[in-house]
Amino acid sequence: MRFTRYLVYSLLLPVLAACSGVEIEQSSVDAFSAGSYHYYKWRSKPLPSTTRSTDPVYTLDPIIRREVDAALQAKGYALDEDRAQFTVDYLYANDLRQGERSQLASNITPYPRVTPNRQVNQAAVDNAIALGGVQETNNITLQFNDSATNQEVWQATLSKVVEDANNIDATRLDDHLQRFLERALAPIPPASQ
Repeated sequence: MRFTRYLVYSLLLPVLAACSGVEIEQSSVDAFSAGSYHYYKWRSKPLPSTTRSTDPVYTLDPIIRREVDAALQAKGYALDEDRAQFTVDYLYANDLRQGERSQLASNITPYPRVTPNRQVNQAAVDNAIALGGVQETNNITLQFNDSATNQEVWQATLSKVVEDANNIDATRLDDHLQRFLERALAPIPPASQ
């Protein structure tokens, strides 16, 4: 009985961790791996922390830089302005995304189908209503460029639907960004020796 419960929890944990609400799209690491990089630098300077701006990028900037530096240094890359072989930069932007409408919530569909059970699937209707409108997303794109050619060698985009745009909790943001950036940077290979 305990073994069964342990097995269920151990199988469920990765599934729950994957359902974080953040979409992460990464490019192939082939071009990055071919570069045999060891040193990097940031392409832009850090934003001033003394600015009393309500723009969330001023809250995000130090967190992104700290977490990316920690992840790259854990893989053996060294931050060195003079010997940098690749540059790191990020872009933060808001976006509007058209929601998706569930096919089950409508009786008009371009595809012929048979519905043996005529009862309405309320979960599908609720999902269609919740996901049917325009949604605001926050997007962070990490980009690594080769220093010599200025060509992009790797990119990852993190997108999350904004749930409460008026409530920016820096502590919660810090915890979430740490996990999401760790996942985004996972495919980067260790530094060449």
